[in-house]
Amino acid sequence: MAKTKVKPKSITNRRARFDYAIDDTYIVGLELTGAETKALRLGHGNLTGSYVTIKDNQLQLLNATINGTAAIQISETDQTRTRRLLAKRREINQLIETKQHGKTIIPLEILNRGRYIKLKIAVATGKKHYDKRETIKKRDVERRIRTNTA
Repeated sequence: MAKTKVKPKSITNRRARFDYAIDDTYIVGLELTGAETKALRLGHGNLTGSYVTIKDNQLQLLNATINGTAAIQISETDQTRTRRLLAKRREINQLIETKQHGKTIIPLEILNRGRYIKLKIAVATGKKHYDKRETIKKRDVERRIRTNTA
């Protein structure tokens, strides 16, 4: 009997690209427990409303939810705990500089294709309400063009 390969489920923050104008992206590691790793490999996570802060010259992920299952027990307090992000010192220093210039650091996607679970973060600036309306208009126009040509 051959093992069936489970397709890895990446967890994306779809709201981030709508709310922010993204400048630079970085891929950093996550410090997780064993149960959190298993849950993320199964796709039981959520990045909506989460953000990255810098405390004591370390990157930290806040408000990211990792839900357990019946087999993987994660307490409610540990589901949204603060998780440390692992990055090179040079990258951390660059992120500290951009944070001081008034930009925000947001998580975009949890990558679990390889052996390690990584997090794609981005340096971004918040969009104003009129920028969001413009994005919606562009999306509607592209959708109409696609349906008319198909």
